[in-house]
Amino acid sequence: MSIGFNQLDHRVQRWVHRQKWKNLRDIQEQAIGPILKEGSDVVISASTASGKTEAFFLPACTKIADQDEGFGILYLSPLKALINDQYRRLEGLCEMLDMNVVPWHGDISQARRNKAKKNPSGIILMTPESLEARLIKDMGWVRRAFSFLRYIVIDEFHAFVGTERGQQLTSLMNRLDALAQDRDLPIPRVALSATLGNINDTPALLRQNYNMPCEIIQGKGESELQLVVKGYYDLPGAQRLNENALQDLYAICRGGSHLVFANSRGNTEDIAARASDLCENNFVPNEFFPHHGSLSRELREFLEKRLQKEDLPTTAVCTMTLELGIDIGKVDSVIQVTPPHSVASLRQRMGRSGRRGTPSVLRMLIPEDKISHISSPGDKLRLRLLQSIAIIRLYIVEKWYEPAESSHFHFSTLVHQILALIAQWGGARAAQIFDQLCDKGSFGNVTIPDFKKILTHMGKKELIQQMHNGELVLGIEGERLVNNYNFYTVFNTPEEYRVVNNEKTIGSLPTESLVTKGQHIIFAGRRWKVNDVDEEKKTVYVNLSKGGVPPKFIGDPIPLHQKIRDEMYKIFNTGDYRIDIGGSKVDFLDSSARNLFKEGLEYFNKHDLSRNKIINENGYVYLVLWASDKIVKTLQMIFGSKGYEVSSFHGIIEIKNVDRHKIENLLKNPSILMGEWTNAKLSSIIGVRHIEKYDEYVPDDLLINSYGNRYFDVKATKHFLEQLYV
Repeated sequence: MSIGFNQLDHRVQRWVHRQKWKNLRDIQEQAIGPILKEGSDVVISASTASGKTEAFFLPACTKIADQDEGFGILYLSPLKALINDQYRRLEGLCEMLDMNVVPWHGDISQARRNKAKKNPSGIILMTPESLEARLIKDMGWVRRAFSFLRYIVIDEFHAFVGTERGQQLTSLMNRLDALAQDRDLPIPRVALSATLGNINDTPALLRQNYNMPCEIIQGKGESELQLVVKGYYDLPGAQRLNENALQDLYAICRGGSHLVFANSRGNTEDIAARASDLCENNFVPNEFFPHHGSLSRELREFLEKRLQKEDLPTTAVCTMTLELGIDIGKVDSVIQVTPPHSVASLRQRMGRSGRRGTPSVLRMLIPEDKISHISSPGDKLRLRLLQSIAIIRLYIVEKWYEPAESSHFHFSTLVHQILALIAQWGGARAAQIFDQLCDKGSFGNVTIPDFKKILTHMGKKELIQQMHNGELVLGIEGERLVNNYNFYTVFNTPEEYRVVNNEKTIGSLPTESLVTKGQHIIFAGRRWKVNDVDEEKKTVYVNLSKGGVPPKFIGDPIPLHQKIRDEMYKIFNTGDYRIDIGGSKVDFLDSSARNLFKEGLEYFNKHDLSRNKIINENGYVYLVLWASDKIVKTLQMIFGSKGYEVSSFHGIIEIKNVDRHKIENLLKNPSILMGEWTNAKLSSIIGVRHIEKYDEYVPDDLLINSYGNRYFDVKATKHFLEQLYV
């Protein structure tokens, strides 16, 4: 086939021929040399379904083909479902090589895991939590089984970056390196992802505080895209997809296979149930099924397998659970209901269609409220539609998506890793812990004074105690936490009710849902009556019924990046949303969406919002700044601290009963408005917030700093205001 192909093990070559591939894909060719030579980290970035997995495993399996002792490859994934999927995909290749491949997570039988423990070899597939459990419970085995690792590969790397799990993941990899100190070089790390913004920054996210070479391999371009945005007029304050949009959705999807991204579990349940009702009303088999994290594993897997088989028309109405690379076969189109959260999310979702040489098909169904006398400027500007257009343009024209957020302190995860490291070793000195986790680890932004402060606070909370020889060991509370089955996860897992029908669990609901006996709910795409709620057993018993609405699901909105708001302003400022392709302007809105855009543009021009930043209507001063959500939140807090009654929606700040000239003067004088404010001072107004899992064990002042750093940006806000009237 090629020079690269000839470097692969002959059994790997035979497997490739059996797939009837005419040639290797571009990234697969590019990856062979860097993976085979070892001695460096590798980042492989390409769109979904572009062959990233094979780009790594073909040369990596070649490298370990004759390795008899210990695991050669550690594959880390954010999802158990993805592990199961990769196991299925690797079975044939590993069988050809007579190589073991072991999926390892809570749903794998103990007998199967014991077999792998006795004879560790080949490939092991794990979540970070499973690796954490092994390091704490069985460090001796990990040292033996992982001593000969040639690669650590992280799938869907973008899903980890900037999160508590990401900090845990990099810390775990550092701890594996520390166990293998007799190696000349650390274990090479390979990151696979479809959405890595600022890709040149990725090596520092993959490995902190160590100067190891890293090669970046990028796929060439995207597949062909077919696109339409459909607009709808909705009743003010409507909380569900309107009937016109639902009928269109049903007509588009009926008879095919599609993914409908609904952005929330509540919307997902509502749309799936109402589309199923349409199937019943039209006397046809149901084709619409929900998919989200609160459903039982059996229901999710049923839908995934139905999509994979491609023998029945199937539409999955889903949250971001189907963004990641689980193989679901070929789908005809991706449908986005309401604006996507981010450009990165849209790119991830687009990779789910357009496989096997066919174009990607994207449809967006965007409802906007009908205008009334109480409509806000956000409604009149048609900001949901405008945001959708801006995200599409950034994705197609600029090929930009959000960079990873890597500035968070993650003190909560540091507390967890201190406990984990002490539990792993049975005890450790403070200097050793700082060296491993901070100085040479993933918490490099934590200073020695802050680290000492955390240790002192952990001592007061009885998480740790110091022995006479200076060694730190677990305290009473630390032992309790570490011995809890829930310790291995660093993210919050809220208390939930099991939802049971005829002794079969169909999913779970957060306790905040406040489901009551006699209530009718929509769940798992069907309608149920709640027969009983057992508070002691945390169980909701349901039977099939009629009527109902989705229960309340809790979730934090994803903040909008400055680049998106800049693009929204640019579109209205030029009056043109179309995309230039080959010298021709391509219009991707339907007639209703074009009318909505025209209405928003007319309002923009009426108030001269290309120059003007303030609208005075209905007793409110509205600040239309086109700023990121982080800057908007910062300004909202500062105005609130001055005694103004202030709120914000869709990036527009609303201030009640105030003179517009007074507000305008403040905007034109950032030094007076911002004063001596810092992120931490703004955070202190709110008080201590417990957001991450172990925040209650972090000193209050550090927690305030961490919260302020995460949600506010005084420096960027001041700079933004300084440029506002230039």
